[in-house]
Amino acid sequence: MSVEKKKFKRKLEGVVVSDKNDKTITVNVVRRFKHRTYNKFVSFSKRYHAHDENNTAKLGDKVTIIESRPHSKLKKWELVGAQK
Repeated sequence: MSVEKKKFKRKLEGVVVSDKNDKTITVNVVRRFKHRTYNKFVSFSKRYHAHDENNTAKLGDKVTIIESRPHSKLKKWELVGAQK
């Protein structure tokens, strides 16, 4: 008998910056944190390619993506929900 472990999946929120590819969106995720030394807020942005099965997300939508199995070389995230 094998015990299956439930793996924690990371969840990110961002804005769709490209929806030109079929079943693929590009999401820009911005992270803000306070710098330890300078006590200023620093923001970093990174783009992720995510799988969008039904092509529901459009350009400029706020979306939530979760970590998933690799769909291709760049796509390792899936679309969970989209807001206008």
